[in-house]
Amino acid sequence: MPTIGVAVAIPEPWATELQDYRTSIGDHTAAQIPTHITLIPPIEVETADLPAVEAHLESVASEIDAFAIHLRGTGTFRPVSPVVFVSVVRGISQCEQLASAVRRGPLAVELSFPFHPHVTIAHHLTDEQLDRAFAELSDFECLFEASEFALYVHDDGAGWQPTRDFALRQP
Repeated sequence: MPTIGVAVAIPEPWATELQDYRTSIGDHTAAQIPTHITLIPPIEVETADLPAVEAHLESVASEIDAFAIHLRGTGTFRPVSPVVFVSVVRGISQCEQLASAVRRGPLAVELSFPFHPHVTIAHHLTDEQLDRAFAELSDFECLFEASEFALYVHDDGAGWQPTRDFALRQP
């Protein structure tokens, strides 16, 4: 069974900047994880269900307008989870609405944690490394339009690979 995820990709040049930063502080999982805002965390689906998943995502995309995302500063989920992230400061409600729509039908899943849109920059590192990421990217900022989201499939060798993009409606 393939493991899939659904996310809004962070565009260039920020995607590479954040991925390179994440790798530079010792989070080597970043090399196989494109920079993104998760809409649905990794789940296993039957291969036979992938066409229904894609049809569902097409339907979701056709119902939701593209929107602006502003990333600024850092946050953390510690002590609950050893994660430091870049904060979404504009586009939060739109990310929430999109994620909620994606998590219906064939992708109806129960989340382990409440949905909080963010871009992970450090995960499962020492407290010192997490503190460093929190401080060093505290002034990070970018603004872009979320005009699409993607279906990702996990490959054991190559990591997370985008397999299909779904264009949001243009307002």
